[in-house]
Amino acid sequence: MPRPTESERRRRFAEEARSERPDLALLCLLVGAEADASLDEAGMDAAEIELDRLAGLLPYRPGGARGWASAVSDLLGARCGFGGTPADYQRLESSLLHEVLRRRRGLPILLSVVWIEVARRAGAPVYGVALPGHFVVGFGDPGEQVLVDPFDGGRLLTGADAELLVAGATGEPLDPSMLLPADPLEIVLRILNNIRAWASARPERTDVQLWAVELSLLLPSHAARLRYERARLLVERGDFLRGAAELEAYAEVVAAVDPTSAEAVRLRARAARARLN
Repeated sequence: MPRPTESERRRRFAEEARSERPDLALLCLLVGAEADASLDEAGMDAAEIELDRLAGLLPYRPGGARGWASAVSDLLGARCGFGGTPADYQRLESSLLHEVLRRRRGLPILLSVVWIEVARRAGAPVYGVALPGHFVVGFGDPGEQVLVDPFDGGRLLTGADAELLVAGATGEPLDPSMLLPADPLEIVLRILNNIRAWASARPERTDVQLWAVELSLLLPSHAARLRYERARLLVERGDFLRGAAELEAYAEVVAAVDPTSAEAVRLRARAARARLN
């Protein structure tokens, strides 16, 4: 089966992100297709089939929030061995859903996507919880919420455990707003931010940083600063003409609120154009 072109993938990603109910698994697989030249439609279908297969292994309606949390974690963590280690933070594959399904290792947020998608297919009341610095999964309504940590094999978390995770990441106390469900686009943006951070620490991987920025820009809501980052990466990669044009467009956006910064960006644009001579 032929691999979709970049423009086809990007169009599909943008359309799905703007749909009434964005498909989290599909968006994550389209992210994976940017990184992995071998991931075609058949490979994406195989990942969806694996999520369906895992969901089929869950017991039928195992109970309330705690019953669902225990059943999903017993299957994915204890029986299937999904989890993570500090070394997984050093691998791009840890942010790609199809690779996480294959390796059964990944970052907290991608493992959480596996938990969410498998549990959702089985009818569980499940959602992501974007704690600062450590993504987890929630089951049930706020009044009976049960949290699990897929990175730790699906360990059920107490309120004290959640407070420790937040304190360790931020030094601040847990705020109840941190326990609210994260919507699919928030999750995808956080995944792309992780990929950008991974690539920015590796100067030789500006290619990865660029496509992660470009996908982020296709989301309905994104920081205007990403346009500047894209322009800077284009210049860094030798695409001076497009980079300069992007810098000038960004300068127009910020000129009304920060004329000084806008002028500095215009100077960068002129310097980029000068490198063409």
